[in-house]
Amino acid sequence: MRDVLTELITLLQLERIEENLFRGPSQDLGWGQVFGGQVLGQALSAAEQTVPDERPCHSLHGYFLRTGDATRPIVYEVDRIRDGRSFTTRRVVAIQGGRAIFNLSASFQVVEPGYDHHDPAPDATPPEDLLSERELARRLGDRIPKPLRKRATAERPIEIRPVDPINPLAPEPRPPHKHVWMRAADPLPDDPGLHRKLLAYASDFHLLTTALRPHGVTWLTRGMQVASLDHAMWFHRPFRVDDWLLYDIVSPSASGARGLVRGRFFDRAGRLVASTAQEGLMRQWSKGTGP
Repeated sequence: MRDVLTELITLLQLERIEENLFRGPSQDLGWGQVFGGQVLGQALSAAEQTVPDERPCHSLHGYFLRTGDATRPIVYEVDRIRDGRSFTTRRVVAIQGGRAIFNLSASFQVVEPGYDHHDPAPDATPPEDLLSERELARRLGDRIPKPLRKRATAERPIEIRPVDPINPLAPEPRPPHKHVWMRAADPLPDDPGLHRKLLAYASDFHLLTTALRPHGVTWLTRGMQVASLDHAMWFHRPFRVDDWLLYDIVSPSASGARGLVRGRFFDRAGRLVASTAQEGLMRQWSKGTGP
């Protein structure tokens, strides 16, 4: 397994420092700020470590409260709200520098049979016929701003292949809809909890940028401020992150400097395995103004 994926798995494991108290390192993806998917995956990890293995997570809802510092570790405090006959509920607060930066509510359920149906998977170009984001970035070469060049072309733990990529340096208006294939860079152990945490991590990629598409801008556009505000996720069926998953993303609305985005993960067999929803800040500062 390549180092970059091993590092991410280690990042999500967390250190237990006291009962219901965990600590995890931060990772700098080149922004100097903690990536939302990191704190999401680590918060889920903290909650899972207080729940029996036979009760997998079926849903989570979180709010991003403050920007996290990628140079400092994060402490996760778990509140064991409820342990019922079928469902278990946990609340997690991520703390850095004595202040809450993220809070999460997660629900876990015993595995049981029930009615079964799901939406069909959309038609999409298979991943074997597409270039990865890393390969697309390499083609842009020196046109990528120097501070971002190394990050854009670096090896990644999650391989991402967009079906209909845009040039982030010269975007044109597109419909607020996107298909993206994702998978872990290498084979993973048969650990369903690890696959859930890695999918939670990866689910924060490409969501909010979908809401920017109809406006002909990207997160690289001058004066653009983009940040996740909240994130919800539902796990429907077993899956593997080391096999290709199609992320079907649509933004039904943008207003008030916020964009709403919904996503669905389908496996190669066409099964709907997870769903997401997120609202984020989409603010473009005028010349001479700023936060």
